[in-house]
Amino acid sequence: EVQLVESGGGLVQAGGSLRLSCTASGDTFDDYTIGWFRQAPGKEREGVSCIDSSDGRTYYDDSVKGRFTVSYDNAKNTVYLQMNSLKPEDTAVYYCAADPIFPCVMAFTTRGIEYDYWGQGTQVTVSS
Repeated sequence: EVQLVESGGGLVQAGGSLRLSCTASGDTFDDYTIGWFRQAPGKEREGVSCIDSSDGRTYYDDSVKGRFTVSYDNAKNTVYLQMNSLKPEDTAVYYCAADPIFPCVMAFTTRGIEYDYWGQGTQVTVSS
């Protein structure tokens, strides 16, 4: 059983940065796709970014391209989401999720509904 723990959320002013971490236990992230998702109050969950640990390919929603960077440290079994130039509309609970089968495209087309393993979420609040 894979368990995911996110950390790194918080309150930041617009234009600031945060780095979220997603650490796995129970298995390594090798050969998984790991997605970052967010859900704002009253809105559906949406895929933000994804990394395929087998080849290192990364994917981003248009709303965060050029501002967010996803990376994987296999020595620490941790995936990071570096978030720069944050905007108030980035405010949401951010979740990481992992799956050994489904590709990153599913993070954006079906909002990760097929992903097996989810973290508990971490709040990101961006003030204007």
